[in-house]
Amino acid sequence: MTNKNVLIVGAGFSGVVIGRKLAEQGHKVRIIDKRSHIAGNCYDARDEESQVMVHTYGPHIFHTDNEVVWNFVNEFSTMMPYVNRVKATYGGRVFSLPINLHTINQFFNKTCSPNEAKQLIEEKGDSSITDPKTFEEQALRFVGKELYEAFFKGYTIKQWGMSPTELPASILKRLPVRFNYDDNYFNHKFQGMPKDGYTDMVEKIANHPNITVELNTDFDVAERENYDHVFYSGALDSFYDYRFGRLGYRTLDFDKFTVEGDYQGTAVMNYCEQSVPYTRITEHKYFSPWESHEKSVCYKEYSRSCEENDIPYYPIRQVGEIALLDKYLELANKEKDITFIGRLGTYRYLDMDVTIAEALKTADVYLQSAAANTDMPVFTVDVK
Repeated sequence: MTNKNVLIVGAGFSGVVIGRKLAEQGHKVRIIDKRSHIAGNCYDARDEESQVMVHTYGPHIFHTDNEVVWNFVNEFSTMMPYVNRVKATYGGRVFSLPINLHTINQFFNKTCSPNEAKQLIEEKGDSSITDPKTFEEQALRFVGKELYEAFFKGYTIKQWGMSPTELPASILKRLPVRFNYDDNYFNHKFQGMPKDGYTDMVEKIANHPNITVELNTDFDVAERENYDHVFYSGALDSFYDYRFGRLGYRTLDFDKFTVEGDYQGTAVMNYCEQSVPYTRITEHKYFSPWESHEKSVCYKEYSRSCEENDIPYYPIRQVGEIALLDKYLELANKEKDITFIGRLGTYRYLDMDVTIAEALKTADVYLQSAAANTDMPVFTVDVK
């Protein structure tokens, strides 16, 4: 197989993982990113004043059932044990999330056993809703009006900027209730945090003789002809200069503040009431519990509609956006020698483990197509 000359746009997980796998097989890889740092939204750095490792673009917690992905990240970082325990403030009281037996007993001022709690929640749920179509119907059906209004309604309006009656039931997916005292936010087999941070991990993945990384570098579409293949992790609509308009995203604003000692005693505190303008406060030293710090760095997190110069975080994927996405997909599927990757390139919300798994798959598909001299797909996943 002839060694290929590959350009990767974006130095986040998608780009560097693909780059690494191709570089290991002898291909020459150039990774560019318009930002001044590597690692995309997973970028973290030490706060100068406190030396706390701060997740610059909001917290990232690694959790997966995929052993291949877990083994991959462990090649490039020491993964420290970490359990995500989220708290929520509502009505001047603090509760555990996801809703569990402790939350139920505390909220309803009861001492229910698991079976009694199941019966209570069943009675609270609206059994007249047999086929929930919206987020609100899904919540009312399975947890009832009181828990829905306490923990879901206000938070969802702040996070998505729209009523839960406008959001699909699929956003809630599985029943967000546990009838035991397990307050581990995730159910995954493997959970942890990189001891030296995500930036360090991503730098190590990209550290290979066949890889060059250039930051503060914009993608010039005219450069495509200089490469055998391009992997593009930027926004799909951006690639086409927003020809049909902009795809909808939510973005985040962070109000950073530093305090002496501890601020809230936990990593994540959700604020569920609509009257509180921020969705949550994160206290970053709690994401590295193996470290000790006298000061603490916190973020108040606000969600709003993404404007032209904002960083896109969460794809909205409502009916209007999907219709717009179809137009861009029609253009993209006519392309050759380019593959759209990652959260922005495929307009999907992706956890880190899924991002890495898809990048590993995409690299394998490319290596196979290069060896067989066949066309590389424009997308290696189902974008719809």
